[in-house]
Amino acid sequence: MTDSLPHNPQPQQEEMPFAIVQGTAITSLPKDLYIPPDALEIFLAESFEGPLDLLLYLIKRQNLDILDIPIAEITRQYVVYVELMKELRLELAAEYLVMAAMLAEIKSRMLLPRPVEDDLDEDDPRAELVRRLQEYERYKQAAEDIDQMPRVNREIHLVELPAPDLKVVKLPPRVDMRDLMKALNDVMKRAENYAHHHITMEPLSVRERMSIVLGSVKADEFTEFTTLFTVEEGRGGVVVTLLAILELIKQSLIELIQTEMFGPIHVKAVGQSTATNES
Repeated sequence: MTDSLPHNPQPQQEEMPFAIVQGTAITSLPKDLYIPPDALEIFLAESFEGPLDLLLYLIKRQNLDILDIPIAEITRQYVVYVELMKELRLELAAEYLVMAAMLAEIKSRMLLPRPVEDDLDEDDPRAELVRRLQEYERYKQAAEDIDQMPRVNREIHLVELPAPDLKVVKLPPRVDMRDLMKALNDVMKRAENYAHHHITMEPLSVRERMSIVLGSVKADEFTEFTTLFTVEEGRGGVVVTLLAILELIKQSLIELIQTEMFGPIHVKAVGQSTATNES
């Protein structure tokens, strides 16, 4: 009975494909595939943006004081890095070689003996390099601070939603009579602000009224003052008549007479003899 049972083989792990090309799993390399030796390169220079960046990295890695740089040790580490760059990518070592030459010059100037009297007068050979490193550090820190600021499409993502296509049917407005009257009232109020005042000359003449008054009074009898005015002419006619009477009095052609206080006023023409005597 045992021999008749089916035999189950042990499970085996299949070989994993290292690539899938157009849906086909590739488990073995093609025999005619050629991989050049420099197909994969690691460029350490991409970690630094220039010689000053490398120097600043070497100083911070060892917690050195930027104002008191040990030139000998920094120069040694810098030269090691430059030699590594020569092996990997020669064209990137040009600008770093200039800095290496500067470090060698500073090192030699610090090693050369100097007279005691010149110690106070001569500047530190590292001063110019320190100044450039401090300035570069400030700009690098400012660039990092700016990079930490929120940016659109990095920390801030704008949301754009397409507006739905709504077919809006505009109905004609319903105008009520009360709204129409209110609008008309507003128009009338605005029209009053733009009213034009036309000034026309009065049709009454003082010189002409002087002739009329002079013809109404006589030298041998009195004429009541109020009878010389025509109220139908309105205020303008009264003013013109008064001006005419005052002008005639000024020219001594008529005279006003009042016999008692608050009594009636009479007008009388000045006779020829009286006018001659007064003149």
